[in-house]
Amino acid sequence: MKVGIDSYCYHRYFGEIYPEQTDPGVRWTFQDFVRRAVELGVAGVSLESCFFDSLEPGYLSEIKAVLDENSLERVLAWGHPDGLEAGRSEKAWREMNSLIPKARFMGADIMRIVASSLMFRNEPHAPQIEAIVKMLKTSVQIAADNGVILALENHIDYTSAEIQEILERVGSDALKVNFDTGNTLRMMEDPVAAARRLGPFTVATHTKDLDACRHVRPEEWYFFSSVPVGTGLIDMRGVVLALKECGYQGVLAVESDHHKDNQDEDQLVAASVAYLKQLLAELEG
Repeated sequence: MKVGIDSYCYHRYFGEIYPEQTDPGVRWTFQDFVRRAVELGVAGVSLESCFFDSLEPGYLSEIKAVLDENSLERVLAWGHPDGLEAGRSEKAWREMNSLIPKARFMGADIMRIVASSLMFRNEPHAPQIEAIVKMLKTSVQIAADNGVILALENHIDYTSAEIQEILERVGSDALKVNFDTGNTLRMMEDPVAAARRLGPFTVATHTKDLDACRHVRPEEWYFFSSVPVGTGLIDMRGVVLALKECGYQGVLAVESDHHKDNQDEDQLVAASVAYLKQLLAELEG
């Protein structure tokens, strides 16, 4: 396994600022993010397409050139914030399908996708899963034809068992998992048990640690907010060991979203990268 970073860690710098957050006063391009990733010595990046200036092949080829120059593995990440909207958005589905062939222009053979979000998680799941499976049975054909693997994220929407159900019902090697360590806790699951369940299907990760916020209502999605990996409630060693035992050899991509106590995201990322590098050295030594 290797250490990486998802660009969503720096969402404020890309212009997405939550109501309770402050504006950092600067804006980044993907080049700025890649520059920081290189400074931190990571092996891979996951790039959120919602922060791209364009989804056209020429722009994606520019991204490929920068990533190739810095020898970075890459995942193209689609779906923020609500993905397929629980299988209800044909517009989002068509957008996702149109992006799949373009992943190769970025040199990516893994494309993270999102089926739903916390907006729909309290509604009945069975009809959602039915609609999502129907959509993805078409999408995986497009992916297979283009040499791309779709990596479905557990996105504060479905449990690990429900994610596995979607994979089994779609029944394609072109559909795997982007395992988000933190979102398991937000669905009140044991992250280690979820890693064991989804590890055999995992091709990408969001390696996120969380801690409870004393002054946030438990009903809020960010009651469990991001902290440096290795300092929160998640047994990260146990999660990484579970993934390792399942044969995962990809990137542990640090991700953060709502930063507890308004922590500086860059310091959070740097501490997380350092922790994961040390953890992998210990596990592999």
